[in-house]
Amino acid sequence: MIVDDVEFDSVLGSSLVNMYGKCGDLDSASCVLNAMEDPDDYSLSSLISGYANSCNMHEARRIFELKLNPCVVLWNTIISGYVANGDAVEALIFFDRMHKQGIVGDFSTFSSILSACSDIGILRNCIQFHAQARKLGIVYDLVVASALIDAYAKCGSHIDACNFSMSSKLMILISEAKCIFNDMKSKSLISWNSMLVGLSQNGYPVEALELFCTMNNKTNLDMDKFSLASAISACASIPYFELGEQIFARAIVIGVDFDRIISTSLIDFYCKCGFVEVGRKLFNQMTKFDEVSWNSMLMGYATNGYGVEALVLFQEMRREDVKPTQVTFTAVLSACDHCGLVEEGKKWFYLMKHDYHIDPGIEHYSCMIDLFARAGCIQEAIDLIDEIPYRCDANMWSAILRGCIENGDKSLSKRVVERIIELDPQNSGALVQLAGVMASTGDWNQSALVRQLMRDMRIPKNPGEAGVIYEGNMMD
Repeated sequence: MIVDDVEFDSVLGSSLVNMYGKCGDLDSASCVLNAMEDPDDYSLSSLISGYANSCNMHEARRIFELKLNPCVVLWNTIISGYVANGDAVEALIFFDRMHKQGIVGDFSTFSSILSACSDIGILRNCIQFHAQARKLGIVYDLVVASALIDAYAKCGSHIDACNFSMSSKLMILISEAKCIFNDMKSKSLISWNSMLVGLSQNGYPVEALELFCTMNNKTNLDMDKFSLASAISACASIPYFELGEQIFARAIVIGVDFDRIISTSLIDFYCKCGFVEVGRKLFNQMTKFDEVSWNSMLMGYATNGYGVEALVLFQEMRREDVKPTQVTFTAVLSACDHCGLVEEGKKWFYLMKHDYHIDPGIEHYSCMIDLFARAGCIQEAIDLIDEIPYRCDANMWSAILRGCIENGDKSLSKRVVERIIELDPQNSGALVQLAGVMASTGDWNQSALVRQLMRDMRIPKNPGEAGVIYEGNMMD
């Protein structure tokens, strides 16, 4: 074009910016843009996208701010750029700016902003954007609906399912996602996978497998690694060994059996089914890019009582310079708990906070409290509960109660039971154990009074729960 002296105009300039941007030659794209008298939105969008793809959101934002009144295309480009670069909060801020300037979003806008909701898991935002998409009549667009299903599912994964009110909220979220999915006139592979992942990751493994079978038998879609990994995870949750093996065979047939996502799901599956050695064999064969595969194997060891093996693997992980995460330390502290390694557990709990700058979560405190209680360090367990920056649950105090019972501390057992009942008035297990403690020390009158209290408060005894502790054995 230079040799033939082709006249430079806005159409040619836009095409050149687009070409250089997609090729990653951002310097040339920027030079062409600067040579244009009045760059159009198409050219600006191409350059913003190019900088975003190169992880340079500072320059992308600078180009965006050149336009006084950006159109919806430019807003979509900058928002999707932030989402793609893992900055969901900034994407939400730009969406808010866009909304305040009176720009109405389209399919692309809501697809990107719902992906941001998926990343940060804030339910309020998800509901708000769902309402806006419904008002605009785009809620059942294939891309928007799939993004909504994914957002609701991932917001659900941030909810504590052990909490009753939160559990009810999770059911509502999953129900909303299912309604959107069922009302879609046409469904893509992404739609099916979003629903499958949502069910599998939020405690609905049976429904996830039913959906997987429907997808397999009644659609012409070719399943990918995400479909198979979600189904394998669902099999691990039940566990359903035979079906998990069949899905593994399908992964081999389509050639994704060595994919990192599939391999990690398989490690979790075999460990949860009790085949820890098979899980370790798969772990040894796979290429380990990040901490996810290490965490799966560590959790597999810890949950199956292989405490020593988990700690050895953790040391190997550190030698490989793989950065531990919250999940890593949950596995490590659980391993210490299983092995009764009090000093080791205390060391890693301290290092997690002070060397790795990871704030302990409820699962870390639970492991440490159970470890202290099992080892008879009751006061240390109680002191740790007092340090927890948020409201602890009855399960933590139940661990302390077990420690009190094993140590024969009747007086402290009574105080701990009072605390449990305060947190969970319908907790029959604590009262049954307290009655057992009284009976084991010959205090039959107090034992009878506790049982009478249960009847007066109309607290049912759970089927199969023990009633009396006699010479260290639980008696019906």
